[in-house]
Amino acid sequence: MTVSLENLRRCHIAVDMGAARTRVFVKGAGLVVDEPSCAAVNTRTGSLKAVGTLAERMTGRTPDYIRVVRPVTGGTVIDIEMAQRMLRHLLGDKLRRQLRRKPRLRAAASTPHDSDPLAQRATIETLVGLGASRVELVDTVIAAAVGCGLPVEDATATMIIMCGAATTQVAVLSIGSIVTAQRIPVGGNAIDQAVLQYLRHHHELVLPSQSVRPLQLALSGNGLTEEGPMTTEINGRDVATGVARSVKVDTAAVREAIYTPLTAVKDGIGRVLRECPPDLVADLADTGIRMVGGSALLPGLDRLLGDATGMPVAIADQPDLCTILGMGAMLDGKVQPLAVDPTASAH
Repeated sequence: MTVSLENLRRCHIAVDMGAARTRVFVKGAGLVVDEPSCAAVNTRTGSLKAVGTLAERMTGRTPDYIRVVRPVTGGTVIDIEMAQRMLRHLLGDKLRRQLRRKPRLRAAASTPHDSDPLAQRATIETLVGLGASRVELVDTVIAAAVGCGLPVEDATATMIIMCGAATTQVAVLSIGSIVTAQRIPVGGNAIDQAVLQYLRHHHELVLPSQSVRPLQLALSGNGLTEEGPMTTEINGRDVATGVARSVKVDTAAVREAIYTPLTAVKDGIGRVLRECPPDLVADLADTGIRMVGGSALLPGLDRLLGDATGMPVAIADQPDLCTILGMGAMLDGKVQPLAVDPTASAH
């Protein structure tokens, strides 16, 4: 592991702040917070109007002086003060009182692979501002691999693809460490935008970004696969008149629009495989690829990546919770380091 398992067992709380959702695991209590990473702020007074789900519902529905902000993007804190205020409200008074009773509160936080020192410092300062005396940083990829049950401590290669809202991380792990990895600035948001842009340019239709999930509408049935429906009816607002109307959309054309951002993901997988030692690539032919993250549930994405790599691809159970559950397993001491047999060299 890149972080000491012994240090993680001493932590009381684990925080996974992603571009889409913030999740908090408390030792002994389990997952206590799972809310969207956003806050609604009154720009006139600076006061918080809402956080989490309620703030997300306000997107695009507020007067000018109320702004919905996201203090985290791609797993990196970009606004420390707002992230602290958001976390403080998400935790609630009761839980914060419980945590304050800890004489030396230790926290663990997930950070994207290869995040720069400034990004790591922002994460640490966010939790220190909430009362943590020490913060352990855990690589998001390793935490997710633990959370989905991969044998990360074994001397066997495992490949994981983290499909987040803002980024996609591709990594090969062995003996509890990352052998090679790539972070690609394409995630579920980029795929959503590709569909929205297609509908705007070809059908002059605007979809409300929060009230509907455009991909789930446009890719119903078998999704990205060719066996899906030929056309799909979508309701939206006319660009010119603003009047609500529905159009029949060619599903094949939507697939083509989605393939454009996914090209970068396929290229990233190719780079990881080329940099990986041959023995580990041979392992991957058997173990395959595990997909985690909320965007892993995009219909047909697993099949698309399987066809591109020629390897078996499986979606983890509860893919959106793998990272926080993996951190929770480390806090609870459920992950054991690779044991070294002292008698092995004697024979």
